[in-house]
Amino acid sequence: MTAGGARRGNTRFVVAGLFVAFVLAGFVSGYASSHPDGLEKVAEEKGFLGQADDHAFANWPLADYAVSGIGNERLAGGVAGVIGVSIAFVVGGLLVFGAVRLRSRGPGRASAPTGDRGPDDPGPGGPGDVGTDAAGAGAAPAA
Repeated sequence: MTAGGARRGNTRFVVAGLFVAFVLAGFVSGYASSHPDGLEKVAEEKGFLGQADDHAFANWPLADYAVSGIGNERLAGGVAGVIGVSIAFVVGGLLVFGAVRLRSRGPGRASAPTGDRGPDDPGPGGPGDVGTDAAGAGAAPAA
């Protein structure tokens, strides 16, 4: 598979995954149980549910898994889910983009050797270099 084909396959995979996430968050989430979760149920049974305080974000537009200002509870939850998936996708995409950029510029990414030298040949002036004459033999040390 060529690089273009692999990239096209990755793009299709991401788009399909994003579509599934939007459908689940926007439509299927509206059919989730409205019964309290485990922690809320235990607090209700033990009698301390009324002692709970609102959290710092209770007045935010997406508090309590719904968009405030939308009268239909199912629609408000679906819109909040779509917004949440969008935010998660953008943040995750930025993290992946940043990691790929850092990886491509990181240490160990030296440029390819030039000329006909192999990876173990240090080239002229490297360790063990005694100089050569025109025939390629080692030069005699000067006396």
